[in-house]
Amino acid sequence: MSSYKLIDGKKISQDIEKEIAEEVKLLKKDKMKVPHLAAILVGNDPASHIYVENKVKACHRVGFDSTLFKFSETMTEAKLLKEIERMNQDPDIDGFIVQLPLPDQISEERVIETITPEKDVDGFTNQNYGRIISPQPGLLPATPFGIMELLKRYKIKTTGKHAVVVGHSRTVGAPLGMLLSHEGNATVTQCHVHTHNLESFTKQADILCVAVGKPGLITGNMVKEGVVVIDVGTTRVKDPSKKSGFRLAGDVLFDEVAPKCSFITPVPGGVGPMTIASLLLNTLKACKQRNE
Repeated sequence: MSSYKLIDGKKISQDIEKEIAEEVKLLKKDKMKVPHLAAILVGNDPASHIYVENKVKACHRVGFDSTLFKFSETMTEAKLLKEIERMNQDPDIDGFIVQLPLPDQISEERVIETITPEKDVDGFTNQNYGRIISPQPGLLPATPFGIMELLKRYKIKTTGKHAVVVGHSRTVGAPLGMLLSHEGNATVTQCHVHTHNLESFTKQADILCVAVGKPGLITGNMVKEGVVVIDVGTTRVKDPSKKSGFRLAGDVLFDEVAPKCSFITPVPGGVGPMTIASLLLNTLKACKQRNE
């Protein structure tokens, strides 16, 4: 039975924020442009409000400029696309995000593809996605970027390892598989919720990354001893013992799986904080590239 080590995403994200803050101080000292991150929020989804507020707070902590644009639930797609074009042209904005999900009348794909790739700090546009395995990658998808950073900072070897990714979403699973293979030199097996006999694949994993949004999908009998587990799942489940009435649950049944791990991310406090840290790193990169 392994003695596991928790991968503390909260601490690593704080370390990254300190590093960025030091860099921003130097930019200010040299009278260079300070990075400016803007966010567009459409509608009244409570979770989206919390996510965006956390991103704005993170900007303040590292010394970035930030602007939040709020629009009503009834906003038309045409008006939103016009706002995005305005931000594409605004020389002061280095990067911006459009918080998802969007109301039904707006096409997420059309919105994402209207964002200029140089300002796409979420790393969602087709151009940035396609450049993941390029010799000169663009702005990487924030969550996979954060996961790779966690593996590096915990000195977890990926070269030659068998990485199994459960989940093939455009935002996490698919790009993470590409990064693990290309940048991490791992042998990657890509699975998802429709994979037959999932356990036969997860049991082979040296590194198991799960990004499905199905609480408790991975149980103790589905992993081998010494595995590294990265749990991206964050699903709100009812919990009467909590003041809020709910808690965040990962895709991995932690109490069963952790004793078999060498490293494992908790939920919350694992991958989540790294997504915002990656967003800040992308904004800093976008600012530097635009002002070289």
